[in-house]
Amino acid sequence: MQQLDFLPQEKVVWGRQVLADALARLSRYGIDRPILFTVEPLAGLAKEVVAAIGSDVVGEFLDFPPHVPETAVNNALRACESTGARSVIALGGGSVLDAAKAVSHFHQVRHGRPLPIVALPTTLSGSEFSHYFGVTETIGEVKFKRSYAVRETAPRVVIIDPELIRGTPRGLLLSSAIKGIDHAVEGMRLVEPDHPHAILAASGVARFLRVLNVWPSAVETQHALDAGSITPDDLLQLQLAAWQCYFFPASVVYGLSHRIGHILGGTFGVPHSLTSCVTLAPVIEACASFYGDKLRIFNGRASGREAASVLSSDIGGLVNYLGLPSKLREIGFDRSLISHVAELLLENYPREVEDLGVDARFKLADLLENLW
Repeated sequence: MQQLDFLPQEKVVWGRQVLADALARLSRYGIDRPILFTVEPLAGLAKEVVAAIGSDVVGEFLDFPPHVPETAVNNALRACESTGARSVIALGGGSVLDAAKAVSHFHQVRHGRPLPIVALPTTLSGSEFSHYFGVTETIGEVKFKRSYAVRETAPRVVIIDPELIRGTPRGLLLSSAIKGIDHAVEGMRLVEPDHPHAILAASGVARFLRVLNVWPSAVETQHALDAGSITPDDLLQLQLAAWQCYFFPASVVYGLSHRIGHILGGTFGVPHSLTSCVTLAPVIEACASFYGDKLRIFNGRASGREAASVLSSDIGGLVNYLGLPSKLREIGFDRSLISHVAELLLENYPREVEDLGVDARFKLADLLENLW
């Protein structure tokens, strides 16, 4: 039986130069007394956001380390309580958005109601459209990124404007696009090719590839805009691609690429956006038998294992073309830790490991060695 589950997301506003006007209308969407969550590098953009909203903003919280450690969540929750915030504006990438969802959830646990979130995404992973978030538990011998899925934390309002991503560092912006593609591909894990996720995901991946396969090399986004080698519409197309890749997150369950990424990031500190650059293409190839003909929807040129190979090659080629790291050794990961990664995957994500098929434990060891 197929089914489609929806999240309680009320409004998505998108387009060029829509940010200020949309922010000025937040009260119409039931957003009042917001606290702004962001990070120091976005301080300039944050000032513009506060100016557009007006005096209703009750405070700011900027201390959000990567991978959302539990200490940051606790501190941000206390900031909400001390300011009397009744909503959160999350300006940033996946870490800020994950933190906002975590704070909203634990506010509900403590006070009986979640804090509605307005998402202003500055990357392309698509976290703003989901109810998933991770919190890294730092108490204990081994850090571990705990995954949550809480429907009430899906951002109530999402605003998409190229102005939000023009200043995002090149490596972060482009690697987060690969994370967005990861959502599209692994979202196929438990659905069929006629599922709405599959149809939108295929469109999102095609849109990503169309723009990114001609992206200028070794130049920051703002410089590329100034030179005319990309346009604001190209940025908007990337933002819409991220949305299409992650359009129905409540209806899909993600796989081994995501789970390896959680371990690499939460436990070993690999930047979240880079993990899919390393894992996605090899995992697609390794799990080809599990996906069967499903991956044909992304290219239409092949079926079965060949479809997986074509898609893996397309994504691996894009990662290399964009100059992003494709191996763990390129980002300084200690090879001796690979066996520990395997142990954590087998302990915490056995179902996803089983996607590798017969002799999954041995195939996992080979796969992780290949990632290095």
